[in-house]
Amino acid sequence: MAGLLRRGDQLRFLIFSAIGLIFFFFLFTEREHIPTPKARSWHTPVQQDLPVPVNQDTDSFELEAGDAGNYASEEVPSSPSSLPHTNYLASTEEETTIPSTSLASDPSVSVSAHAYGFTVFDKLYLRNGTFFVVTKDLKSMPPRERILSKVGAEGWSEEPATDQDLQFISPSQAKEYLGEFATVVKDTSVIIYDPAQFLPHYYHFWGEVIIGAWRVYSTLGLGALGLDHLPLPSRWVMPFVDDDSGWRDKAEISGPLMRLAFPGSTMEQAGQWKDWKKSGTTVVFERSMIVNRVSAHKSPLGSLWPKMISGTMNVTAPTGFWEPLRSALARNLFGYVPEVKSDGKPLVPPPFKGNAGSRPIVTYISRQSTGRRLTDESHQGLVAALRELEEEGICTVRIPILEHMSLRDQLAEVASSTILVGVHGNGLTHQLWMPPSLRSAVFEIVMPPGYIFDYEILARNMGHKHYMVRNDSMLTFAPGDWFRGFDVPEGFHGDHIPVHGPFVADLIRKRLTQPDAEVEA
Repeated sequence: MAGLLRRGDQLRFLIFSAIGLIFFFFLFTEREHIPTPKARSWHTPVQQDLPVPVNQDTDSFELEAGDAGNYASEEVPSSPSSLPHTNYLASTEEETTIPSTSLASDPSVSVSAHAYGFTVFDKLYLRNGTFFVVTKDLKSMPPRERILSKVGAEGWSEEPATDQDLQFISPSQAKEYLGEFATVVKDTSVIIYDPAQFLPHYYHFWGEVIIGAWRVYSTLGLGALGLDHLPLPSRWVMPFVDDDSGWRDKAEISGPLMRLAFPGSTMEQAGQWKDWKKSGTTVVFERSMIVNRVSAHKSPLGSLWPKMISGTMNVTAPTGFWEPLRSALARNLFGYVPEVKSDGKPLVPPPFKGNAGSRPIVTYISRQSTGRRLTDESHQGLVAALRELEEEGICTVRIPILEHMSLRDQLAEVASSTILVGVHGNGLTHQLWMPPSLRSAVFEIVMPPGYIFDYEILARNMGHKHYMVRNDSMLTFAPGDWFRGFDVPEGFHGDHIPVHGPFVADLIRKRLTQPDAEVEA
């Protein structure tokens, strides 16, 4: 019949079909099959250190016996990326740990990712707004008051945290409190467990919360793989911030900087936190850090530096721990990372108009249009003295008025600077983006005989030399030494702060012209 295969063609069709079926059956049965891991197999492998040297920051400060506390229940990888991302459920009986890393230079020394008010956890649980640490060994964990405090309705609260905030439970209690399974929140989450009281301020947000969190987190880069393999946080969670006004500063600096330094991170506020609470389920953070201002201020080092990040100064951080963030921000903003040579000169022409080639750049941040400022006479004298340095060919002098500039232009001014000069104020937080170098320095001008640590402690972290200029005198301290106490005299925040311009210019001249071996550390 027309349209039908002849008997011979039918036979050949059946034979070829059978051969094809056998081929595909053989192909699929021979493939290696990897089953989806069960929740109970959500384990973290032990890190294997390789003999690759990594430099560490050795400028640390001793605490009294019993205060230091090297909390870590097991050594874990510096990156949670080895955990099974294909499994979104985990057993609630898996233990919570504080990750630690052995020093590449001395594997017998292990550093845990914890300081007062800054604590990293692997497998931290959350249910109905309460954190749960699941552990068989309470001694492996810091006390609750070193992790967080209760957040008051009016902001700052000295009231200690309770079981409603954080509980320690054993694996045998986990099912009773948490149920049998938890939803995994992947990657690294930073939980800023603070009210909106201090967050909407560039210095407090970046100069305390972010730098403190990153210094502690960067300890996980002390091992063989180093900082380059440390993943950036995927999310920043602020449970007590209702809207953008609770963390964004009026000058609109903090938000854009977060996008530039952490382009893949999300900023999650109270709404997302409430979603977790209302879900009635348990979630477990693959890796997380709890940041809390009140607990941070309880550090014994707060008696030396009355600042939120005082406790982190005793943390052994990698040399150049801030460089991944400075580099990320500069690369995303300018397309390259500005660097400064040992003689103070930029490696490439600075990213601003009117630069004078390869001279070291001295940037004086003028505050003459703000409340806290120099007397007019002092300002004019300082500008004249700095211009003399420029005429001598020692440096290029820049005098930006930041409040009249775009953020990109502000950062361009400091991104290739070697020396930053300015009255105590928010603009000096921009030293975070100034390249560290042999001659990099911050000259902070205050009302005599004032001294506070806001920008001095930043300079220590950044690798810049700090000079506290008090009219025609100054104070500076070598690594390992510091000013005792603090002093905020009358007029400290006023509009008549004096400074002797030639005195400042002489200090800058010396720092930029003396031989490398004589430059003061």
